[in-house]
Amino acid sequence: MWRIPVDGGEARQITNLPLDVGNLIVSRDGTWIAFSLDVFPDLDSPKKTKDRLDEIAKKKSTGRIYDRVFVRQWDQWSDHRRSHLFVMRSTGAGEPIDVMKGMNADSPSKPFGDSGEFTFTPDGRELVFTARDVGAREAWSTDFDLYRVPIDRSKPPVCLTEKNEAWDTGPLFSPDGKTLAYLAMERPGYESDRYRIVLRSWPDGSERVLAQGWDRSPGSLCWSSDGQWIYATAFDTGQHSLFAVSVASGEVRTVVRDGRVDAPCLSGDRIVYSVDTLRSPAELWIARPDGSDARPLTRLNAEKVAAARMGEFEQFSFPGWNDEKVHGYVVKPVDFEPGRRYPIAFVIHGGPQDSSGNKFHYRWNPQAFAGAGYGVVMVDFHGSVGYGQAFTDSIRDDWGGKPLEDLKRGLAAAVGRYHWLDGDRVGALGASYGGYMINWIAGSWPDRFRCLVNHDGILDERMGYFDTEELWFPEWEHAGTPWTNPAGFEKHNPINGVKSWKTPMLVVHGGQDFRVVETQGLATFNALQRLGIPSKLLYFPDENHWVLKPHNSVLWYDTVLGWLDQWLKAR
Repeated sequence: MWRIPVDGGEARQITNLPLDVGNLIVSRDGTWIAFSLDVFPDLDSPKKTKDRLDEIAKKKSTGRIYDRVFVRQWDQWSDHRRSHLFVMRSTGAGEPIDVMKGMNADSPSKPFGDSGEFTFTPDGRELVFTARDVGAREAWSTDFDLYRVPIDRSKPPVCLTEKNEAWDTGPLFSPDGKTLAYLAMERPGYESDRYRIVLRSWPDGSERVLAQGWDRSPGSLCWSSDGQWIYATAFDTGQHSLFAVSVASGEVRTVVRDGRVDAPCLSGDRIVYSVDTLRSPAELWIARPDGSDARPLTRLNAEKVAAARMGEFEQFSFPGWNDEKVHGYVVKPVDFEPGRRYPIAFVIHGGPQDSSGNKFHYRWNPQAFAGAGYGVVMVDFHGSVGYGQAFTDSIRDDWGGKPLEDLKRGLAAAVGRYHWLDGDRVGALGASYGGYMINWIAGSWPDRFRCLVNHDGILDERMGYFDTEELWFPEWEHAGTPWTNPAGFEKHNPINGVKSWKTPMLVVHGGQDFRVVETQGLATFNALQRLGIPSKLLYFPDENHWVLKPHNSVLWYDTVLGWLDQWLKAR
């Protein structure tokens, strides 16, 4: 770690630890720093962890022995180290103190946790942090709790949220230090339950839920300078908006509606936040607390955005399953010409608890398809987020039911409404749950599409349970395990429809994908080849559930667009 004056000058290194550091935070008075190190929890210093790693590296044998899961998670095999929080003086003086000493748990959580999962108390004497300390139940539990611990580790960590067996995270103190806000779910085992904002009086511990009736799931939080409001981001009807929630009344008002808003923080009497849209990568913006006078702070992408030709987009809605209102987006092809009809890239989002919203991303960017001459159609089917928790919950034990009906009706509604879309030249594409849906479509809707693209999609839901890592996910989604509820894994299992497959398919998979393992993609390709169906396999031995390396991403887009062109443009 290094430190530098905020107004410039020479940077100075303040630590020289034997292990890599991460997730740095600083106490309010600037005296202390807290950070994470991956250590063996049975050892009492980073130096001893480094010594053990050196000893392991010298061994001629490479085998590892496990007596509990996780054996691997996301894209990493467990080497029995844990992410622990350490505290030391911000000058770098003294040895770092492991405040989680002896805990066989991670903070921040793996694989996606960050510094938002822990904080100093206002007086700087303690840390409050999130961890899941559940023993052997880790792979099928979402029981993350908040703990408090003195920074000198004079006492062991104390659990603050023991009564709640669901997810607790995101501790954040009010400016006056009298209130701890955090996010809490209610249903154990469900990673997409609605977060609620909980306010805990500090230090006596009385609690209340803020805005219980607000049917959205807040994410990033930020206190107003006077402590009267909490700013929160949340998915909302195809957007990821910024809201202000009154601490006194629970009143919720929209501050910034459009685009994907993230990372709100205060700058004097203004709010600074990032925002991206379907036509622009993320930039920093600043606005008054009521959302007025919003203006960009940065224009880092302006030159490239001005040089790029992008398609116009529009949100639409239609009667979906059970005639319930469902939303979607269409993106026009670049250089759109009235009177022409364009082939369709029908993009199905993953999750399934996610949203094909007004956002910019470097994976599955709709503008890449629009730039290649396609009209893009995206549907937020039942199970998507931002439309109320009941809408999100409705996909449970119904993966191939309501969502497929929404996709059928959504595509028909788009083709009927936007006459420039050529409903005869349509390719369907999806990754993760979207890849599952491609396999399900291949057997359940085999005559609609000229071609399919399946990225990291499950072929066999039953086997998918046994070879994944986070078991709570399939146990919630299919209402049990394969031995307690076999029907939940079989009724919408794509492998049962392979006999009906006929549509050409491109299969994409990563060798480091431990969420949907590579054999699911290989099995899909084997079935296609054995059936004599035109098919290709794009395999990345060094990618996980996502394609992250830039040159691999270029190859991905070239291959996927080439596949669409072959079947949707050649004739």
